[in-house]
Amino acid sequence: MTLTAAVLDAPDARELAAFYQRLLGWPMGADEPDWVTLRPPGGGTGLSFQTEPHYVPPKWPSRPGAQQMMSHVDIEVADLTSAGAHAVRAGAVLAEVQPQDGVRVYLDPAGHPFCLWAK
Repeated sequence: MTLTAAVLDAPDARELAAFYQRLLGWPMGADEPDWVTLRPPGGGTGLSFQTEPHYVPPKWPSRPGAQQMMSHVDIEVADLTSAGAHAVRAGAVLAEVQPQDGVRVYLDPAGHPFCLWAK
C-alpha cells in the first residue's frame, strides 16, 4: 500500500488548492471542478482537495458543541518567522491560541488549522 494524499474538504476545492499551491509551491495534478490535487515536485505524499457543499469549518482550539478538527497538516520550516509571514501573504491567518514554542498554528482560508514548526 502507498499513501498518496491527505484530502481536505472545502466549500471550494479550487480555492483551497490555490492557497496551498501558493504556500507550498507544489504543482497541480488533477484539476476538476470539485477535485484538485497537488503533488510535491520530488514525489511522495501530496494533498488533495474536495468540494463539500455542507462543509463546516472546525474550531481551534476545540470546544464542546463545535465542529471538531479531525486532522491537520504539519509543515516543517527552516525559519518560523519568515515561513509565517509567507503563510499570511498566501492567505493564512495566525490562530489566536498557540500551544507551544517552536510551533505556530495557522488557519487556511477554509478554516483548517495547520502547523508550521521548526527543529
